[in-house]
Amino acid sequence: MQSEAEAEDITQEIFVEVWHSVKNFRGDSKLSTWIYRMSINRSLDYLRKKKRKKAAGLLSLFTKKDSLEPIVDPPDFHHPGVALENKETSAILFAAIDKLPEKQKTAFVLQNIENLSMKEIAEVMQTTPSAVESLLSRARENLKKLLGDYFERNKKNKPR
Repeated sequence: MQSEAEAEDITQEIFVEVWHSVKNFRGDSKLSTWIYRMSINRSLDYLRKKKRKKAAGLLSLFTKKDSLEPIVDPPDFHHPGVALENKETSAILFAAIDKLPEKQKTAFVLQNIENLSMKEIAEVMQTTPSAVESLLSRARENLKKLLGDYFERNKKNKPR
């Protein structure tokens, strides 16, 4: 979530769901892994629902349609850990991450934002560490393409 209010709402829903579902926890994995999985599922469901409601999608506020080009006057971008001077770059990065296929996006966020290990990501995503490595590799390649084109165009257009 890129809005503090949305993140708080989802977090509250997840805590309520954990509270009601903990009796069903089988102990096949660590409790933290189970909660991460529940959090990812709830967040993805929320984003899918939001995208259905808003055809333009979550990050269209920051970019022109079908592009990573920022709009002329981007609205305030609030995300924990993003310094004020990096808001535009962060908005572009999050727009690119949002364009990744769902599994690549999940693996990338869990590694680079949540700082989970390869093994923990595999547990959360219910896959193998080698599959996670493959997803991360493809995610990095896709981001290089998306962001490389954008920054190359902007480098050419900047005055020296």
